[in-house]
Amino acid sequence: MARKRKGRDISGWLVVDKPAGPTSTAVVNKVRWALEAKKAGHAGTLDPEATGVLAIALGEATKTVPYITDALKAYEFTVRLGIATNTDDAEGEVIGTSDLRPDDAAIKDALSDFIGDIQQVPPQFSAVKIDGQRAYKRARDGEEMEIAARPLWVESLLLLDRPDADHVTLEMVCGKGGYVRSIARDLGQKLGCLGHVRELRRTWSGPFEAANALTLAQIDEIARTPELDTHLLPLAEGLAELPEVKATPEGATRLRNGNPGMVIAHDVEYGDECWASLDGQPVAVGRFKAGELHPSRVFNLSSDTNEG
Repeated sequence: MARKRKGRDISGWLVVDKPAGPTSTAVVNKVRWALEAKKAGHAGTLDPEATGVLAIALGEATKTVPYITDALKAYEFTVRLGIATNTDDAEGEVIGTSDLRPDDAAIKDALSDFIGDIQQVPPQFSAVKIDGQRAYKRARDGEEMEIAARPLWVESLLLLDRPDADHVTLEMVCGKGGYVRSIARDLGQKLGCLGHVRELRRTWSGPFEAANALTLAQIDEIARTPELDTHLLPLAEGLAELPEVKATPEGATRLRNGNPGMVIAHDVEYGDECWASLDGQPVAVGRFKAGELHPSRVFNLSSDTNEG
């Protein structure tokens, strides 16, 4: 028999401003400890040296993680021109250099090729799986792999600053699965000057913004106190990308049992994915069909969820 996990049945979101250094998993473990939560996960990995928004889902909110992972995200990053590394960031070994330094006009012109639906090859040092093994593990062994290009939607890519000839600061808004390191690498190659990411910060992810995030130092200061609970955001924040419908009391009962339930819907069409609430509480996510929601995820919120 599986051992029952200890901790509080607490559900919601905590937005963390991740510092450079710790892995995303380490931040999740810190938050789970600080809140004494049974279950926690994150919505979108940040590289250890990256900073910024890391949205941590607690309890039943972990069921909404895919909707944040799929949402648009914004990154502000600095590209070091003239140097290519094997990791496409400042942590790697130098594998190429160039004396060429394009002007701002050339950079702005090149950025247009990275907007819209693009194909992107992930870095050699990345978590993508190649023949069942993580690429970074094989790269550490000195292996160079053929990694297939993957589709990426880039909403915008802007030149924010040019602090000196060697550096450009960019802002990118993109969809799921984007590698900023690949953008820096490919931009450097297109410009003929090479490049890698020097600094990277995620400024927002779906509905979550850095301005509303807690630092790890702040979390440490109020860990395991009621004050930390006050910073939890409702589970429904993870459903911001989906339309909301209202469940009837009878419909909510059926939905909680995994069955289609009656809902009251406006501006929702047959087959649309949406979420149902009752008295402000999330009940389920599913597809709207002929006045009913057909559930794909059901929320089991207890009295200790911090919801409401």
